[in-house]
Amino acid sequence: MKLGAFSVSLSVKDINASKEFYETLGFKVFAGDIEKNYLIMKNQDSLIGLFQGMFENNILTFNPGWDSNANTLEKFDDVREIQKTLKEKDIKLIREADDNTNGPASITLLDPDGNAILIDQHV
Repeated sequence: MKLGAFSVSLSVKDINASKEFYETLGFKVFAGDIEKNYLIMKNQDSLIGLFQGMFENNILTFNPGWDSNANTLEKFDDVREIQKTLKEKDIKLIREADDNTNGPASITLLDPDGNAILIDQHV
């Protein structure tokens, strides 16, 4: 199962303070809009999403169909195929993708410790 690009989506209290902190660690703004309270920051192949007021806890995020530069991959496992595989392995999904669609979709699940995992396909 190929999950695509990986990032950690952090729920932050002050996006400006978080941006400044991660910049001191060598991260640069890669995408997002600070006026809309979200930024994606990058340091080499490491990605961190900063989200103020959008969700309560941190989320592990995977993007099928993208590499770490948000370039579309020629071959990748579609989120609906990943969903099917997870269901076959009796993994409970919190949110499912519509099997009758193509293109962008997402699913959400929790690991055994309650950490949220978002598998979010943009292509």
